[in-house]
Amino acid sequence: MDDATLARHRSQLEQRLAEVEAADDLGRSSQDVVTLDQQAVGRLSRQDALMNQSMAKATQARRDTEARRIRMALRRIDDDEFGYCTDCGERISDKRLSLDATTPNCITCAQG
Repeated sequence: MDDATLARHRSQLEQRLAEVEAADDLGRSSQDVVTLDQQAVGRLSRQDALMNQSMAKATQARRDTEARRIRMALRRIDDDEFGYCTDCGERISDKRLSLDATTPNCITCAQG
């Protein structure tokens, strides 16, 4: 892989990681403990708040997974291993990497 392509992938990964981390900061407040005081809110409002909290936690889990994948891809760039399958060591196609630069496997290994 040439240096320009590698630099482009690094830049895109770093930009996406910054976006994910910014979304993390905004999403943390949605996961706060839901007040269960029935005098303050009705039963349906409380259920709605609990559902919103659950959805916020699921979204946070997806962001955590994406951030972890991005950091692993950046580490592979630093270690000069980016673009090579972590299972078999074969080169990952440029088309596959352009679709998802965080992918650690070639298409053959990904398919099992």
